[in-house]
Amino acid sequence: MKTKPSGGYSSVMIFVTLALLAMGSSANAAGLFGAPQTVSQEAGGLNTAIGYVYDEDVYENGARHSVRKNSVYSHVAYGAKNIWETYARIGISDFKMADAFASADSATVTDKKDFREHWKFFGTLGAKAFYRATGIFGAGFFIQGTYHFSDFRDDVSGEAGGVPFSARLKVKNLWDVQCGLGFQITLPYDARLYGGPYAYYSESKMALDADIPGIDYSAGHALLHNRSIIGGFAGLDMPLGKGFRLNIEGKYSERWSAGAAISYSY
Repeated sequence: MKTKPSGGYSSVMIFVTLALLAMGSSANAAGLFGAPQTVSQEAGGLNTAIGYVYDEDVYENGARHSVRKNSVYSHVAYGAKNIWETYARIGISDFKMADAFASADSATVTDKKDFREHWKFFGTLGAKAFYRATGIFGAGFFIQGTYHFSDFRDDVSGEAGGVPFSARLKVKNLWDVQCGLGFQITLPYDARLYGGPYAYYSESKMALDADIPGIDYSAGHALLHNRSIIGGFAGLDMPLGKGFRLNIEGKYSERWSAGAAISYSY
């Protein structure tokens, strides 16, 4: 029978939790990567989760723009033998792009600089595999892809050469794919400390419905994609009792991102 964690162990857990959250507070991916090892029962079974992620990254199409997203999602997965897992997620996300409407032409004045849009639905599919090398150490591989089902839209107005204008900018077909390697150390009481490198690519089409002098996106379509394709992540997955677990995670690739999720294994 397992005993309760000692005070020293609890202090370590609290310290790591606060450190990972602090990593993200300075602040990509719709959802956490999670520990390489599935949280499903060894004989096979479902696990579900709810999570929140704050993403920040740099996208470019000639000009560079800081992009921020807040995502809330629901997760369902099936895994077995402490080796493999497949999962699906559905969630909602906002979208903010800094200086999307900033004008490089002094004759063009806009009523705002940043693009902002509220909650739109997205979906994610993913899979991961894990190999336990020793009693406490293992490594795994994951891949996941996300697609946003709706366009993000924002309107801008102002004057160009003294002539009033109004236009709408759309962020269309936003998607990403991510894969990586995770290394895991199993701590007492089945807490899992993990981290590793990952690679990803994200892309969308930008469509401004009018030609406005000085604004980056002319009428038509322009391709926007992430600037950096390599990053690193680290996290902690710890038991809460009665089948529940807490997962916190931080990532870095050009900018910091962080999130947390609570899962339940059936």
